[in-house]
Parts: sequence; structure tokens; C-alpha cells
Amino acid sequence: MSNLIFIIPIALFLGGLGLAAFLWSLKSGQYDDLEGAAWRALEDEDPKED
Repeated sequence: MSNLIFIIPIALFLGGLGLAAFLWSLKSGQYDDLEGAAWRALEDEDPKED
């Protein structure tokens, strides 16, 4: 029972950390171009190397 004193705050912290990472990815535009990656995977050309 005393283990819950440690496990519950750790679980809440990790859940909040995951939520913060998700919100950061939304704000940074990670999900703006959903079809671009699919089309880039189908292209035959190699990316230009500079």
C-alpha cells in the first residue's frame, strides 16, 4: 500500500510529460502535412545531395 505513494505521482508526471510532448508536436506543426510523407515514400528519385 505504501508503494502507491510513489507510483501514483510518477504515473501522473509521466502522463503529463506525454501530454506536454503531444501538445508541443501540435504547436510545432508536426501534423500539418499528412500526405507529403506518403508521396515522398513513393518517389523514385533520390534526394539531392549537396
